[in-house]
Amino acid sequence: MATVTFRDETAAGKPLTDWEVAGLPEQMTVRELIRLRIREEAARHNTRPSDRYNGLVRPDDAETDLNGYRLREPRHIDWQRQAEIAERAFLTNGFFVLAGERQVEDLEEVVDLRGDPDLVFIKLVALVGG
Repeated sequence: MATVTFRDETAAGKPLTDWEVAGLPEQMTVRELIRLRIREEAARHNTRPSDRYNGLVRPDDAETDLNGYRLREPRHIDWQRQAEIAERAFLTNGFFVLAGERQVEDLEEVVDLRGDPDLVFIKLVALVGG
C-alpha cells in the first residue's frame, strides 16, 4: 500500500497546503487521484459545513475569495459534482499536476505512487484582459 502527499503550490513554487492519504494502491490514474483528492476535501468540509470552502476548484454558486471560495450559505459539498468540475478544469488547463518532477497531462495516465508519492497541484489564474 502507498501513501501520497497532495500539495498545493503557487505558480512560483510557493507551498500553500499539503496533506497525506495512506492505504492507496501502488498505481492510480490521474483521474482517480483527482477524484480522491476532491472526495477528501469535500469530506473535510462536510464534517463542519461553513460558508467558506478551501478546495481545488470552485463549487457551483460560489465566489472566489482569498485562498478559497465563499459559499452563499453554509452547505454540504457534493464531491461527485466537484470531481466533474475538477476534471473539466484539468482538461482546460485550470490547474496542472506534477507527479514527482514531471507534469502529467492525461487523466488516464498512470502514476506510480511508489516512485512519485508527491502530487503537486498548481492552480492557474486568468489574467485580467487575457
